[in-house]
Amino acid sequence: MRSNEPTLPPAAASEDTATTQVVIAFDDNRLASLLFGQYGQNLALIERRLGVVADQRGNHVTIEGSRAGCEQARRVLEGLYEQIKRGAEVVQGDVEGAIRQVIAQGSLFDFDPATKRSNFEEINLRKRPVRARTAAQDAYIRALKRHSLTFGIGPAGTGKTWLAVAYALQLFERKEVDRIILSRPAVEAGERLGFLPGDMREKVDPYLRPIYDALHDLMDDRIVERAMQNGEIEIAPLAFMRGRTLSNAAVILDEAQNTTSMQMKMFLTRLGENSRMIVTGDPSQIDLPPGQTSGLVEAVRLLDGVDGIAQVKFTSADVIRHELVTRIVEAYDRATPPPRGAKA
Repeated sequence: MRSNEPTLPPAAASEDTATTQVVIAFDDNRLASLLFGQYGQNLALIERRLGVVADQRGNHVTIEGSRAGCEQARRVLEGLYEQIKRGAEVVQGDVEGAIRQVIAQGSLFDFDPATKRSNFEEINLRKRPVRARTAAQDAYIRALKRHSLTFGIGPAGTGKTWLAVAYALQLFERKEVDRIILSRPAVEAGERLGFLPGDMREKVDPYLRPIYDALHDLMDDRIVERAMQNGEIEIAPLAFMRGRTLSNAAVILDEAQNTTSMQMKMFLTRLGENSRMIVTGDPSQIDLPPGQTSGLVEAVRLLDGVDGIAQVKFTSADVIRHELVTRIVEAYDRATPPPRGAKA
């Protein structure tokens, strides 16, 4: 891989806004094609986010724009290319994460793409590794590895639940825990599920679909089904957790903003020996009846600073879905008053 940047006059070289051009040649056409994305969609994302123009010719790409934009685009492409060379798959979420990382780092011209992601935590699974894409995700994975109870708080699309499931699966695959327990409050805060048809799993399946999607994305389908049949992966509705002690388990409570204060206290006190508990939720999407305090909001306030408990907060800047999701979240944040119970 070679990079060539024409020499600029001293005055122009000192201006980040001066137009310049960078040519990058990658040594493997197949890997370069994976880097650029289908129909060049990865390059198109880099163009939109960094304000540059990228022209692809075979395994070469010419980047034109401001000096800072070209440098950032070069670092994104070279870093992702090194990732692909190591056998990792690169999707648009990875491209977005790489862009945000170089923007946060600023203009560092002594950048080494081979070590670009070395400080970002990852979760190693048999099916594939899961890497942090933003600084908040990196902090989240570090917290999961170091604390028995971790709160992941923030808007949709930031990877809170997906990373929680990935970490639980890693503990399970390494036999550090015997089982995974997944819990989520139903739409109704009281979780009146008895009228729904089917057995317990069928009753709560609609509410746990995002967790199922993460399980099947991160583990072979046959292994997931077998683990669910023999109870190694358990679906435990929040309403039926009372009285249990959860030992040797990775326990995830998703959509925790819709728990009541009593439900949250009950859930947190289920933590047993050699267990890890992960609580995720978005305080801006509380569906409890008016006047009801969110158990998540209250727990975050009461447990702030308690030894052994970590809290990681995500923002719209950490959204890793389609780039429009970030703008949607930001628009709603500007127009929406503070969530109910935020001052509880």
